[in-house]
Amino acid sequence: MSGTSEGPTPAADLIRTAVTDSDSKASGGTDAVAFLPMGEDVHATAPAPTGEDVDTAAVPPTGEDVGPAAAASTREGADPAAVASSREGAGADAGVVRGPDSYRSAFAAAPLAMAVVDREGRVVTANETLAALFGTGPGALVGRVAADLLDLASDPRTWHAYREVLRGRQARLRCTRRLKHPDGPAVWAQITVAPLADGAPGILLSVTDISARRELQAQLRHLQMHDPVTRLPNRTLFFERLSAALDAEFSTRGGTGRIGLCYLDLDGFKAINDTLGHRVGDRLLAAVADRLTRCAEKAGYTRSGAPLVARLGGDEFALLVEDSTGTEQLADLAESVLNALQAPFDLSGQRLSVSASIGVVERQAAGTTATGLMQAADTTLYWAKADGKARWTLFDPERNAHRMTRQALASTLRPAIDRGEFTLEYQPLVGMADGRLCGVEALVRWNHPQFGTLTPNRFIGLAEEEGAIVPLGRWVLATACRQARRWQLENPDEPPIFVSVNVAVRQVWDSDLVADVAETLAETGLAPHLLQLELTESAVMGSSGRPLRTLQALSDMGVRIAIDDFGTGYSNLAYLSRLPVSVLKLDGSFVRGFQYEDTSAHASPADEVIVEAMIQLAHRLGLTVTAECVETSAQAGRLRRIGCDTGQGWLYSRPVAADRISELLACPAGQAAGKP
Repeated sequence: MSGTSEGPTPAADLIRTAVTDSDSKASGGTDAVAFLPMGEDVHATAPAPTGEDVDTAAVPPTGEDVGPAAAASTREGADPAAVASSREGAGADAGVVRGPDSYRSAFAAAPLAMAVVDREGRVVTANETLAALFGTGPGALVGRVAADLLDLASDPRTWHAYREVLRGRQARLRCTRRLKHPDGPAVWAQITVAPLADGAPGILLSVTDISARRELQAQLRHLQMHDPVTRLPNRTLFFERLSAALDAEFSTRGGTGRIGLCYLDLDGFKAINDTLGHRVGDRLLAAVADRLTRCAEKAGYTRSGAPLVARLGGDEFALLVEDSTGTEQLADLAESVLNALQAPFDLSGQRLSVSASIGVVERQAAGTTATGLMQAADTTLYWAKADGKARWTLFDPERNAHRMTRQALASTLRPAIDRGEFTLEYQPLVGMADGRLCGVEALVRWNHPQFGTLTPNRFIGLAEEEGAIVPLGRWVLATACRQARRWQLENPDEPPIFVSVNVAVRQVWDSDLVADVAETLAETGLAPHLLQLELTESAVMGSSGRPLRTLQALSDMGVRIAIDDFGTGYSNLAYLSRLPVSVLKLDGSFVRGFQYEDTSAHASPADEVIVEAMIQLAHRLGLTVTAECVETSAQAGRLRRIGCDTGQGWLYSRPVAADRISELLACPAGQAAGKP
């Protein structure tokens, strides 16, 4: 089954055990050994005085009865040096065990595999237990090179430590090896090498079978690294494999050097859990895992085998492709997963259907981090959900850059208000009959320190989503009213102009707009009829309850209410008569067809008929009409002929700073259309 291998050795194992295979008939090893802290698999200590053991306990003086020491040494983990060193007399030939027959018998019959090795590293004598590990007799081991038998030269660190013990410069070595029995299963062995006591030449080598411990460790690791519901690798093992695949050394060992990820989430799984219970949900997850595994096995085209399938939590799964060949490979895998999940699941008579949304990422492994890859996959999965679910979506750097920019703007909106990064520009509203400036529309700009000057379409939507539209709207309202009052005071001989401010629907719901307007007018001294509030048609036409009461209260206060972009929303004309509205602003799409004199060549006559009808309807309802996007004199002339009241557009002026409006106010009648 794909994805069930344990992958690279985890950090916990790397400091405990490392493996080298040793064949009983061939010397030399295959894998490296890791050294451990004291008491672990590989251990070395500084040399000790003659006759003194610095590892666990001091060796008793020569001739002292050690009694139970020999028996204790036969237990796993006990120090076997005591068995050979506990003998009478200090005189011993090179490695030959002398003393009472009881000691020689204990050495020969001990269940702990032992051998005495001379200073040249050759076996002097070995007991039956050690010989049995290699399927031979004790005599056959005499004269053999111990390092070859037990694969002690397989890596430089172990080989160096072993030679230091042979030379008497190091007191002890402990390491782990996997020994192959010629007629049976391999044995995990802990090998201890220590000098003989009393300064006797040679060293004692012992081998302890730790296969049961290793098997238990493997079982515990499997439980730790696999999901109990689906039996797939869990999040921990997935990230372990992902980190190993992204390792710089690993990624340069051949292959494509690329990595791919399909990150999927089941659509509507929560509803199944909530309605049918978690037991059914778990069975569904197991069935989904089985289909994903089959997809991975069928697509096993990488050098590492089939893609790793993992459950990351909840109803989220991942398929990791090491050494991917490109986006086409990942797209094929994602498509096969969608097809595999289309068929209904039969769970003991219950037929359930489920789909998945998949985020697909494929890139060079070099320079990629696990965090970065997962963030890209999570973003792409979100796109797949937002685009309609039951589909896969490929990561798009440009789209992600836009999202990151959007997120950066959203996170700095509120602080930007306090820092004074917003400014207002004003676009003139000109009377069609006399060409005189009669009002301005306040348009907010964000002078962003990183992205430059931003127009409202870049951040107003974000402000509404984040709730920052309320404080921003208050600032715009206060600033615009204060400026309108200043113009009035600076030009006492001219008719005062009104200021038009855009209002979002969320400002009506999330704040007391009536109180905000009343307070602003009182503080600035601006007359209510010189303030116009603009709301979009889609927002106003469906107003009822609180929004309608708010608009009515503002209208009763004397504030002008305008419907912006009229003609593109609901266009509920019957409802229009019941709203407290005083101005309609025709959307620019109706006006653009007016810019040509020759209507037969460039525009449909229906445009003029529709606009004229809307203007007449507005006038019958007592409303005035403003045409947006007036760009040519031809447009202005035709709009004037059919009765439009006010024009706004580049013909008159682009949005400009407040001081430029002061200059326009000083222009004679009919000159407001001059260039800014």
